[in-house]
Amino acid sequence: MFTKFHRVTQQVGQIVAGKDLQIRQSLVCLLAGGHLLIEDVPGVGKTTLAHALAISLGLQFNRVQFTSDLMPADVIGISIYEREQNGFLFHPGPIFSQLLLADEINRATPKTQSGLLEAMEERQVSVDGITRELPAPFFVIATQNPSHQVGTFPLPESQLDRFLMCLSLGYPDAAAERALLMGEDRRAMLKSLPSAMQPAELLAAQLAVRQIHVSAALIDYLQQLLLASRQNGLFAEGLSPRAAIALLQAARAWAALEGRDHVVPEDVQAVLIPVCAHRLRPLKSLPGNAALNSRDLVLQMMHAVALA
Repeated sequence: MFTKFHRVTQQVGQIVAGKDLQIRQSLVCLLAGGHLLIEDVPGVGKTTLAHALAISLGLQFNRVQFTSDLMPADVIGISIYEREQNGFLFHPGPIFSQLLLADEINRATPKTQSGLLEAMEERQVSVDGITRELPAPFFVIATQNPSHQVGTFPLPESQLDRFLMCLSLGYPDAAAERALLMGEDRRAMLKSLPSAMQPAELLAAQLAVRQIHVSAALIDYLQQLLLASRQNGLFAEGLSPRAAIALLQAARAWAALEGRDHVVPEDVQAVLIPVCAHRLRPLKSLPGNAALNSRDLVLQMMHAVALA
């Protein structure tokens, strides 16, 4: 069942060169049923990765460019009075798709950002007192510019927590960049990209991921990580129970792609940083750790738990 995901990885890797790990992590996120946040400087392939994933997975795709004047109704939809119908008719917004790309999400105001919360958590939207189900599967892939850039609004913790994983692409290595400079235009390649699987296959794979066995010893290890995040004095707040569930589901998905029917500690370690780093804020006064960010501290925590 999961062999097609390796084909997707290879196919997307032809478009976004030199980023096999990030492509695999993105597929793990979608397999676990979560939403994905990609944070990096403009121009490194964030939007291209999201588009290539949508095409390769056969998902209905919509893209919204988030700006400071974007309103929640521009994403969710709006009811408009129709004279012929003698009443209001709901016009669905771009969120009614299987994969929504929220491009540069942190350029929109907090009001518009919060409009995604119900959709991301409940897979539904409520407009005019009526609840409308979103398509299945439903994913949000959001891109985010670094917070120090002009015209950005920081995502609140409640919004960040809705993203199962947060990735950074980084600059390509020399070989990948040379292939990009000498090769075909990536937009043209996207137009000819075939679908490697269908949404029904993705839904079936998500159900299979939930059946991956997790031992009591593995739960013990996961709980040690959770306790360390809450008591090691590195973070302002520790990981929540929702973060724990996200970590477990991502580890299951990683194990599935590795061809195992059970989770091992290495699966948890493989997804720990992308699942947890964006949920943890370093303490403002950490002696000797001034240059460390959340990712560094999560890695430090992981090593400390392993040695305990």
